[in-house]
Amino acid sequence: MYDLQEERFLHRHDLDDAPKHQIPLRFLVEPSDFFQRVMELPREQQERARVLFNRFTKYEVAVVTLEATSFTEVGRIFERVNTRGTPLTTIEFVRAATWRDDFDLLDAIDRVREALARKHYGHIERKLLLRSIAAAAGLGFATRDIENLPNLDPAALPAAIAATEDAARRAVDFLTTEIGTPTAEALPYPNQLAVVIEIFRRLPKPNAHQFAALRSWFWKTALSGYYEGWNARKMADDLAAVIAFTQGATKAIEVDAPALSSRYWFAQQYRRDSSRTKAFALMLAAAGPRDLRTGQKIDAGRALAQSNDMEYHHFFPKAWLTRGGFALERANSLLNIVMLTSISNRAVSDQPPAAYLQDEIDFSGEEEIRARLDSLLISPQAFDAAMAGDYQSFLAARGDTILAWALELAQGGRVTGRPATPLDPEVARHLEAVEIMDTDTDD
Repeated sequence: MYDLQEERFLHRHDLDDAPKHQIPLRFLVEPSDFFQRVMELPREQQERARVLFNRFTKYEVAVVTLEATSFTEVGRIFERVNTRGTPLTTIEFVRAATWRDDFDLLDAIDRVREALARKHYGHIERKLLLRSIAAAAGLGFATRDIENLPNLDPAALPAAIAATEDAARRAVDFLTTEIGTPTAEALPYPNQLAVVIEIFRRLPKPNAHQFAALRSWFWKTALSGYYEGWNARKMADDLAAVIAFTQGATKAIEVDAPALSSRYWFAQQYRRDSSRTKAFALMLAAAGPRDLRTGQKIDAGRALAQSNDMEYHHFFPKAWLTRGGFALERANSLLNIVMLTSISNRAVSDQPPAAYLQDEIDFSGEEEIRARLDSLLISPQAFDAAMAGDYQSFLAARGDTILAWALELAQGGRVTGRPATPLDPEVARHLEAVEIMDTDTDD
């Protein structure tokens, strides 16, 4: 209602009769009731009532009827006209174009999200699911494919949504059990999920070799940053690769992912919510990390699901490095990050590696500490560099170890913890062909 005394709209929270100067807006559609209510008010309030009535009843709304116009063209017209209004999203456009008394696209998508929420994957964008729905409908992942959804037969869209929901459940099971992503937030690149959903829609029950190919594709794309720019061309290429793989034409999901290189992690900063940090954290978790101080296996799922930084530790503490003259960017390199329980993280604090490692060696023995470090992807060479306080040599040695582990993952084997065995000869050959970080870089 509108208060003529205070000249503002308000919402009453009781059922008592409002005073005459407070006008329920329902009276605006009944002129006689409206003016009868205000006729006994002071002249100033009557004038305000007249202005209120005229503004509502004489407001002009432009209406344009578009006949035989495609949904895409309607969207472009709206965007040109709606220069100062609230822009509508692609989902809102498609929802409006597909709405029926018995079907609401937004409600249907949210039902899929609710089903995935039981698997801790409910916090995914609606448009991502809409990409999967468009692919399930025989279109594709791109925005233009989504915009063509209203052109489908009315029964086709609900069928595509049902197929997407079933495939999404299988996709999430794969990601949580075969990759180790406990929540949607732990995925490095959410758009990977759209592709995994389409794979499981076309191939509901992969065999062992197909599962290995799936794991290989995931790690190659996640660790190379392939999905950092998922444009229409890549979407089309990915869909073609998925179709070829699921139809048995290829043994792998063949995408043009960049070659893995230790430079990739050396140059990246640790930022908890960045895609590259999430991919790096997944790789650390896949190695089956053990806590440096207790030797207990770290709950990697809990660490990946955490929104804080306490499960991660700079092996060379940032404060110690910056006091020694290293730039903060160099100290914050991903290659300097290990998984550690929050309790151990606090205990280590900003001590130099030589100090806190020696404490643990004195308590648990050097052989045991080296075994724990191996699970953290700290090689003997990196350990020696850390004990000598040689940060640059540590980064070089750890870069080699991380790259070797990344290549193992990219082979597609099922990971239950990094085996302490020599590299497979094929991986060793890969290492010789991959660009390795120059260890002579100056600070």
